[in-house]
Amino acid sequence: MTIKKTWRRVDGVLLLDKPTGMTSNAALQAARRLFSAAKGGHTGTLDPLASGLLPLCFGEATKFAVDLLAADKTYEAELQFGARTDTGDADGVVVERAPVDFGLAELAAALAGFRGPIRQIPPMYSALKRDGKPLYELARQGIEVEREAREVSIHELSLVDFSGDRCRLRVACSKGTYIRSLAEDLARSLASLAHLTALRRLAVGALVVSDAVTLEQLAALADEDRQRWVLAPDSLLQSLPPVYLEAADALCFVHGNPVPSSGLPGKCRVYGEHHHLLGLGERDEHGSLRPRRIVASTAAAAQP
Repeated sequence: MTIKKTWRRVDGVLLLDKPTGMTSNAALQAARRLFSAAKGGHTGTLDPLASGLLPLCFGEATKFAVDLLAADKTYEAELQFGARTDTGDADGVVVERAPVDFGLAELAAALAGFRGPIRQIPPMYSALKRDGKPLYELARQGIEVEREAREVSIHELSLVDFSGDRCRLRVACSKGTYIRSLAEDLARSLASLAHLTALRRLAVGALVVSDAVTLEQLAALADEDRQRWVLAPDSLLQSLPPVYLEAADALCFVHGNPVPSSGLPGKCRVYGEHHHLLGLGERDEHGSLRPRRIVASTAAAAQP
């Protein structure tokens, strides 16, 4: 007899250390089942080859996932020089080879040219869409379409290790940066080719992989202990300044109305009495605090 899964409301953020060989969506669904979470989403895809930090949002926290998509990311990447694959990583097929005729000094000099703002052409094996279809679906059909170069920013690009035809890099970058494209472009500047053999995400904004948990660790825990890994929904908003509202203004805010507020214009996390999260707000230059995203069931909590 099949036992039907009972789902429940879970609100919060799980910092997952995703294993290699698993898609981000498969990792999300596995975590949802462990927590019996009725609603969940992730904050930016990690390729199956990649491991590391994958923040997952459950319930009301999903409303703030988009804010984390815009955050800077930090990676550790391993490159194999001398060969290019169709996917840009070790999961693909080698389609071209080239000599590796450079040393440490040349590599260090080349790295300097990729720090700061750069322009990248997104890879065909990416989730970007063309006419409603992800590019990777077209790539699997052998179709290549023209992609427009986009500006990204490389905040840090440091050499961790180098051994002739392989190197390990630490990369801190803006949203939208493709490390596979960075590897290929770096190799091209050295008159060679390259692809990724490993990629690990170390940080997303202020969230770090050292605070994350694996699926295996979660599965071994009792339910009560497992719940302790779920962070409050506002853990995604810690880079924003807090605003605390009195009961009357809090009630007005959660009903979608602007309220008076002092302070600099911009986004902020908004709380009612007892530090209860009401949602995401944005101050304008006229001193009004306007609701942008409201946490469900806060109207009752905001009642005077």
